[in-house]
Amino acid sequence: MTNPARRRFIGIVAASSALALTSGLRRAHAAIAPTTWRGAALGADAELRLYHPDRQAAEALIARALQELRRLEGIFSLYRDDSALAILNRQGFLEDPPSDLLRLLSESRRYAALTGGLFDPTVQPLWRLYAEHFARPGADPAGPPAAAVAQALAHVSCQAVELDAQRIQMRPGMAVTLNGIAQGYITDRVTELFRNAGLARALIDMGEIRGLDPSARPIGWKVGLADPLAPEQILAQVPLANQALATSGAYGTPLDAAGRFSHLFDPRSGLARPRYRSVSVMAPTATAADALSTAFSHMPLEDTQKIVRSLGLNAWMVLPDGRLVAQAGGA
Repeated sequence: MTNPARRRFIGIVAASSALALTSGLRRAHAAIAPTTWRGAALGADAELRLYHPDRQAAEALIARALQELRRLEGIFSLYRDDSALAILNRQGFLEDPPSDLLRLLSESRRYAALTGGLFDPTVQPLWRLYAEHFARPGADPAGPPAAAVAQALAHVSCQAVELDAQRIQMRPGMAVTLNGIAQGYITDRVTELFRNAGLARALIDMGEIRGLDPSARPIGWKVGLADPLAPEQILAQVPLANQALATSGAYGTPLDAAGRFSHLFDPRSGLARPRYRSVSVMAPTATAADALSTAFSHMPLEDTQKIVRSLGLNAWMVLPDGRLVAQAGGA
């Protein structure tokens, strides 16, 4: 599956061109300048902002976070031949799989069940089909033939992946991508690392954004949702406090020159044309926000609203005509 960096990072931009603190937070922490790191996580632009009175301690925490990031990239990356995921896809099985890979595949099954199969990490055969089709000179702009899509779909089913502590086994022709959930998972693991170290306040962006604030009444941050029709502009601002935010948008990584097909596949039909220009989900964890923003891309509004309400989430969908629809869950 293609590099997810643009899908996530373009979809979420900072208010006023930076992930800005609210005025109240600036007053409360005027004496603490953030210790900041910027780089990449699974190919996506990433940033860490730590508010710690001891800069040396903050830098040590960032070093630990980057060590954890590189460890997880060695498990989930599709672009490293030596990653656990690449070996699984190449062999069709993996002996003694890392616990993080087992955990994330198990969580993927849970989100597949929650969304009626619209989240599925085994859509990699569809990515290969579409990518190879549009890489050919003179490729049919209507996309791959229906028969080829049906053949690829026959290899899409996360329930067909056998998970065991000793071995992961797939049927011949299957392949897994975790690009729709791994950045959220990494964001959560880094957040846990900071929390367990006693860090009071941080903003973690590992392709998905999560705010950390242990206070009873957090002040939080303002985060901007990009306008898919003009990604350099902000369509709406939303508060972020002890929550995570993820965005999926077809405009970030088109598969064809005309931008009609995207990396967001419908695991049931094999289509690569989502219902919305972008979907943003705010959830307690970045893993949930990441997976659900992916699944919601092919889900009718009445169905997304049911999940939003049942889980107490917030979601924003940009319709094809550019209108923004906001959904909020109840307690």
